[in-house]
Amino acid sequence: MQQFDLIIVGGGLAGASLATALRDTRLRIALVDNQPPRAAAGWDARIYAISPVNAAFLEAIGAWKHLDASRMAPIRAMQIAGDAGGALAFSAFDTGVSELGWIIESSLMACELWESAKRQGNLTLFCPASPAQLEFRHDAAILQLGDGTVLSAKLLVGADGRDSWVRQAAGLAAINTPYGEKGVVANFSTEKPHRNIAYQWFRDDGVLAYLPLPGNRISIVWSTPDENADALCALAPEQLCDRVAEAGSRILGGLELLTPAVAFPLRLMRVPQTVAPRLALVGDAGHGIHPLSGHGINLGFQDAKELAALLAATQPWQDIGDERLLQRYQRARKEETFLMQTTTDGLRRLFREATPGLRTIRNMGLNLTNGLPFIKNVLVRYALGAL
Repeated sequence: MQQFDLIIVGGGLAGASLATALRDTRLRIALVDNQPPRAAAGWDARIYAISPVNAAFLEAIGAWKHLDASRMAPIRAMQIAGDAGGALAFSAFDTGVSELGWIIESSLMACELWESAKRQGNLTLFCPASPAQLEFRHDAAILQLGDGTVLSAKLLVGADGRDSWVRQAAGLAAINTPYGEKGVVANFSTEKPHRNIAYQWFRDDGVLAYLPLPGNRISIVWSTPDENADALCALAPEQLCDRVAEAGSRILGGLELLTPAVAFPLRLMRVPQTVAPRLALVGDAGHGIHPLSGHGINLGFQDAKELAALLAATQPWQDIGDERLLQRYQRARKEETFLMQTTTDGLRRLFREATPGLRTIRNMGLNLTNGLPFIKNVLVRYALGAL
């Protein structure tokens, strides 16, 4: 049996960032994953909007400076359109910052975090490897891998995604609410420059976002009912380009497909209990939100930051797997996670509801907010992580 202080199951963005954030601690860490990340061929269709507070976290753990700046695009402004004339606009200039966030490929961050983890003197990688059996004893978590290797640690962290094996093996409940929607993602080159503006349209057939990539390129996320998502993915490239351009009011002119459209099912997932004796969940293993806010991985990075700070501050005599200690992590993350889940779910419901008169009211709300600089500043400062 190999002894560690901490076992992290899942080497994705949340798990790898947690490991890297603990690089200068006394903790002996095991990181388990079934395969290392791979750089995308061309442009990765899976992208994230990284808030400034999480860019600062990535900088603090040494990853940000190694990211390829030529593959990252700053967001200078954001324009939101309702489904009946409502509009809301944010700009970095008006807020007094240089950018509202950055659009970055998932694989770009994943590969850099993985390389950082591989260089850590206090970390042992088990990859390729998969968890097979999990047992919690009063003084340790015991994890057996598929090849028979047995690991022991004071604390085990589940960072293995929304269908978390760890969460299920530990018996922690997850309340899933399917949306009956899929998120369609694809990348395009554009006829007109996007000027680093992110666009979002609340439409009758879902929510469409244009997110700027370097050069005249964008990535889209179209959250739409299952049937429409499947129909979009079945279109020929030229038809898809025309459909996406038309849905975006041809604001960037014609489009040319760079990566095929891919759809993934959407659901709200609440996990009432994200810690237990010798166990903590981070990232998508502990929560799931609608992608219209782009906050999913931002929540995951903040999970990693909070848990890393808690563990790094412990004394050698403290038990890092003590549930009383881990409850501090759960309390610290509960409010932001609940707020983002409730807000994104509420917005989705508001713009999917067909009640007579509601369309007018919700679009008036966008226009009213757009005319109130103080309220706009509060909203954007929260998105930036400045509140």
